[in-house]
Amino acid sequence: MGNKPIYILAIESSCDDTSAAVLCDRKRLSNVVATQKIHEEYGGVVPELASRAHQQNIVPVVHQALAKANIDKKQLSAIAFTRGPGLMGSLLVGTSFAKSLSLGLNIPLIEVNHMEAHILAHFIEEENHKIPTFPFLAMTISGGHTQIVLVKDYFDMDILGQTLDDAVGEAFDKSAKILGLPYPGGPLIDKYAQSGNPKAFPFPKSKVGDLNFSFSGLKTSILYFIQKQTKENPNFIVENRDDICASIQYTIIDILMSKLKKAVKQTGVKRIAIGGGVSANSGIRKALEEGEKKYGWTTYIPKFEYCTDNAAMIGIVGYLKYKEEKFTNQSVTAKARYIINT
Repeated sequence: MGNKPIYILAIESSCDDTSAAVLCDRKRLSNVVATQKIHEEYGGVVPELASRAHQQNIVPVVHQALAKANIDKKQLSAIAFTRGPGLMGSLLVGTSFAKSLSLGLNIPLIEVNHMEAHILAHFIEEENHKIPTFPFLAMTISGGHTQIVLVKDYFDMDILGQTLDDAVGEAFDKSAKILGLPYPGGPLIDKYAQSGNPKAFPFPKSKVGDLNFSFSGLKTSILYFIQKQTKENPNFIVENRDDICASIQYTIIDILMSKLKKAVKQTGVKRIAIGGGVSANSGIRKALEEGEKKYGWTTYIPKFEYCTDNAAMIGIVGYLKYKEEKFTNQSVTAKARYIINT
């Protein structure tokens, strides 16, 4: 392969964002994301509508990514795409598009695990961005996933703990829905929490063994609490909105941080990298920064655009796999449930 630059076109379509990116080696040349607004009316992602929107968006998004990168498709070295995990209909759009494009251009096809990509997004070269050294602990927190992973090498990872029910992003969004906030409600809870008292309303934390998480009990207790209070005072939410949001956020972050402390204790690894959409939450970022001072951790927080679903993170995995010639073939199919290291 020599020193010839490697150009990877990456496609991400696991949920409701259609994204395409072009990387030259470890550098991002473009990272285009088309967000689907239609789901806001429904208060959550509707899989059938998501896959239809991907079909409409994928060609213009890929076209834009190539144009922004100033690259002709003939210069591409390989196509990387999200194989899973995610919504089946959405994944199928990206998978079939990537397969046909790689066939048409006669270049290698590289399948990527979406969760692995959230972790390896830290290896995209950016100015003033520190790259983690192995081994490190990755905490991936998003709308669909909550995991703590021991990362020993690019493709050598062990899941130490994960959610047994709701993901942390769901816990935020469903709590917001209980409060009558529009979808997606997670960022709004974060916003209102800034002005509230985090100790105003103590919520119970699920007692789940070892490094696994559970958020469904918390969601239920928030629901019952709000129902009880609004029965007594119909204006309870309006009058206490900031304090309720601060208390919910405090409880969720406390659950995450206590598991992280436990993982550090068990493994002896003090390098912590976070990823996934919920890592954009200001309270979580602050808690991690405090962890650096308090426990001597080194923390790695990706740029905001690499926290949410995006194709640049798929591209960096594509590049790393290309270097190792880890290609896939045309018989590959999308996989809604796709565990790391399988």
